[in-house]
Amino acid sequence: MNCQDVGMGTPLDALAWPRRTDRLTLRPATADDVEATWRFRRREDVSHWLTRSPATLAEYRMLFQDPDRLAGTLVAELDGTVVGDLMLKVDDAWAQAEVAGQARGVQAELGWVWDPGHAGQGYATEAVRELLRLCFEDLGLRRVTADCFAGNVSSWRLMERVGMRREAYTVRDSLHRSGEWLDGMGYALLADEWRTAGPGARGAADPRPGGRQGRAS
Repeated sequence: MNCQDVGMGTPLDALAWPRRTDRLTLRPATADDVEATWRFRRREDVSHWLTRSPATLAEYRMLFQDPDRLAGTLVAELDGTVVGDLMLKVDDAWAQAEVAGQARGVQAELGWVWDPGHAGQGYATEAVRELLRLCFEDLGLRRVTADCFAGNVSSWRLMERVGMRREAYTVRDSLHRSGEWLDGMGYALLADEWRTAGPGARGAADPRPGGRQGRAS
């Protein structure tokens, strides 16, 4: 979960925190969030879809507390309890050499991991809508992407629910730790698409400062 450096900090450093939605608080993750996120990431029904599946808390702690990863990680809290984490990794867009400077830091890859104990209540949708608002309004990005395994139905349905477009369906392109080659799906959303979307896709913004999950790390 890397986040591109901007000066001495990261894009998230420039924003006011925390951010609050109707029911959630979003804030940058800290090293102290390792056990709260391990609680749901260790579950087989969650780790099955993730890029890495650490076997122990100690192994996960080393992964989670890596400074580059931590810089692009947010956590979502419900009444003070961490119920999910999100990735926001700012990237350069592809560009021809003569205009490469104009393509630096203009897009982001998104990801999320949610506690199944708090699934089915719209919390993940609420958090991702706020994440999109941060990307397009606060960070001024032009495009966001997200990927998942095709079998991770809840993840790609969430992408569609928040207005993202399916751009790719790849056939048996990704080797799962089970030894099986799995299909993948790629989604994207442009800033102008987001701005013209109806309120159902964007949600109501709250101005108060809150590898895929699919294959997220």
